[in-house]
Amino acid sequence: MNPRWTRRPEGSTWGDFGPDDERGRLNLLTPQKVLQGVAEVREGLTFCLSLPLDLPGGNILNARRHPPRITPTKRANGKPVTNFLVCEEVDGASDVICDDLAVIHLQYSTQWDSLAHVGCLFDPDGRGAGPTFYNGFRGGRDIVGPSTAEDANSPSRAKHLGIERLAEAGMQGRAVLIDLRAHLGDARTVVSWEMLRGILDADGITVEEGDMVCLHTGFAQRLVEMGGNPDPDLVHSLCAALDGRDPGILDWITRSGLVALIADNYAVEAYPARPARGEGCAILPLHQHCLFKLGVNLGELWHLTPLADWLRAHGRHRFLLTAPPLRLPGAVGSPATPIATV
Repeated sequence: MNPRWTRRPEGSTWGDFGPDDERGRLNLLTPQKVLQGVAEVREGLTFCLSLPLDLPGGNILNARRHPPRITPTKRANGKPVTNFLVCEEVDGASDVICDDLAVIHLQYSTQWDSLAHVGCLFDPDGRGAGPTFYNGFRGGRDIVGPSTAEDANSPSRAKHLGIERLAEAGMQGRAVLIDLRAHLGDARTVVSWEMLRGILDADGITVEEGDMVCLHTGFAQRLVEMGGNPDPDLVHSLCAALDGRDPGILDWITRSGLVALIADNYAVEAYPARPARGEGCAILPLHQHCLFKLGVNLGELWHLTPLADWLRAHGRHRFLLTAPPLRLPGAVGSPATPIATV
């Protein structure tokens, strides 16, 4: 019997990889999948798939998240840091040293979501619904934060399911790019399963178990073009996003065996989601399906356009992806600087 749950969500993978599993579908990112990724390297060309981490700029996309702030660390010699000289001169030596402190919202720009990022109010043991995460890990016990509102600035920590699990897995293997932008352009489009299936068929794309899947919409490219000053009237009405309420989309994610789902837009899925009937429905249904039920990590705001253009010009859609997050124990998300090699 699992020590955390006696019932699991319908269609979930809870327990499939062991009672204490924290990696979910990353268990399918095997050495064979790494070798398949390496086999896709023919030219030796690399593409950086990260935005500059100070983009999108401002906090138009998410009011809670702000650009990184970099400041110099306190000098060892105690001298003040001036407006013009952030370096430290070492007394009696020729060295000049710079040392930085960064305050960064981990999911502001190009990022990975850990399985501790989104859970669900769920009853895993018949004792009542409460904040629950993949494989029955519980909010307040396994994912903890400040105990009181007055203690709001104290540390939080994902004791389980943190972003370090992705770092330990390496996040390297074969990836498949689906070029939504090539078919749908830059107009805001909520992509149904029928639309996605048509694009897969048109481009001859097959997603196999253990693949990482990248969705190119062009959204991150538009952010680059806005130069750190996103247009608030435009930014929420651009480019394609998956319909997280479409059962066909969710079923495809389940059946395909993909281990990570990545997009260059804000949330992978259309946000806000289409209205749903009844109360208690997820506002991020695809997040709940992937992170909570299946153990599929999500990547957001990756810069995929240069890679997508090259792959299309060369009649390809597979490549080697290397994309570890920061190995920051206890974090629920992380910046990433992914590299595609073709």
